[in-house]
Amino acid sequence: MRIYHNQLGTTLNSNLKPVWLIFGDEPWQKNDSLVQIKSFAQQQGFSEIIRFSVDEKFDWQRLVEEYQSLSLFASQRIIEIELVTGKIGDAGSKTLVKLTEQLHQDVLLIFHGPKLDAATQKRKWFKALEQQGIHLPIYDMESKQLQQWLQRQARQQNINLHPQVIPMLVELFEGNVPALAQELEKLSLLFGQQQITVDDAEQLIIKQAKFNPFQLIDALLTGNTTKCITILDQLQHEGTAASQLIWFIHKEIQQLFTMLEQMQQGENINSLYKQFRIWEKRKPFYQYALTNITIENIRHAQARLAQVDLISKTSSDFNPFILLADVCLSLFHGQTLSQLPLSYEYN
Repeated sequence: MRIYHNQLGTTLNSNLKPVWLIFGDEPWQKNDSLVQIKSFAQQQGFSEIIRFSVDEKFDWQRLVEEYQSLSLFASQRIIEIELVTGKIGDAGSKTLVKLTEQLHQDVLLIFHGPKLDAATQKRKWFKALEQQGIHLPIYDMESKQLQQWLQRQARQQNINLHPQVIPMLVELFEGNVPALAQELEKLSLLFGQQQITVDDAEQLIIKQAKFNPFQLIDALLTGNTTKCITILDQLQHEGTAASQLIWFIHKEIQQLFTMLEQMQQGENINSLYKQFRIWEKRKPFYQYALTNITIENIRHAQARLAQVDLISKTSSDFNPFILLADVCLSLFHGQTLSQLPLSYEYN
C-alpha cells in the first residue's frame, strides 16, 4: 500500500502494519515520518529499537537472526534498517523475500533510505515488502505543496500568520524545508498566538531557500524566468560551478529541440513522453514548454549557450550566471534578445 506524508497520521491510527518503507531525499518529511512511526509504535508497546545500516558489505544473516531472536528487554521490537544506497544485491533480495514469509506482529520493520528509482521499486524484494506493509515515498515539495504544508504546520503550532506572510515564506524557503520548520518554531516562541505580519517576518527572517539544478530546469520548462534568475543567484552564492549548469541546460534544450522536431513531423506528444521517459508529475512542465517554445528560440538559446560556455572558459571579465540568465530568457524571448550581445561590458 502506498501513502503520502500527509496521510501518515490517519494510516497509523487505522493500522500499524509490520513493514514500513520510507524512501526519498527531502530530509524534513523523511525524519518526521520516522519519528511519527516510531513514536506511535512505542505507544503500542514497541519499547526496544535495533538499528542496522546496510551497505555492500552487510551480512544479511544478522537481520534474520535479530528478527527471529527473543529479546531480553521487550516482547515487541522495532528493527530500523537504513539502506545506504538502495542497492541490496542478490543476498539481500533473497533474504527480504524470505523474511516476508515469516512476518509477525511483535516486530516492526522500518526500511528507509534515499530515493529509489522505478526499476528498484519493481524488484521482487521491494514488491514483497510493499505488499505486506506501507510504502511512503518522500518527494520534494513544490510551491503549492509547500504552501499547504506551511498552513498545516502553522495550524498545528497555533501560529497566527497574516495571509501575505505565507507566500513570502514559501518564496524564501522553497527547497529548504528543515530551515522553514526551524523558522516556524522561532516565530512560535517569539509571537505566541499574536498575528505575525509581513513587517514582523521581514525583520526576523534571513533568506534560506536552497535550490538545485533540477529545480532550475523545472522553472525553465514552465517559463518562470523570474524564478530561474532567483535560482541562478542562489546557486552562484552557494558556489555551484557554472559548467555544471551549462551541462544541465544544454541537455534539456537539446531534448526540447528533438521533441519539437518530432512533433512537427506528426509524432504524438504521449509517445514522446514515453520515448523520453517523462514522469507523470513532469508532463505538465513539458506540455507548457512544447506549447510555448519555438524551434527558432531554441536555436537562438543553443547559440547563446555555446557562447556562454566559450566565455566561461576563456574570460574572467563576465559573470557566467548573468549569461545563463540570458539563455533562460532566450527560450521564451529569443527574438527580443537576439539584438543584445552577451559581451555586455563593452557595449
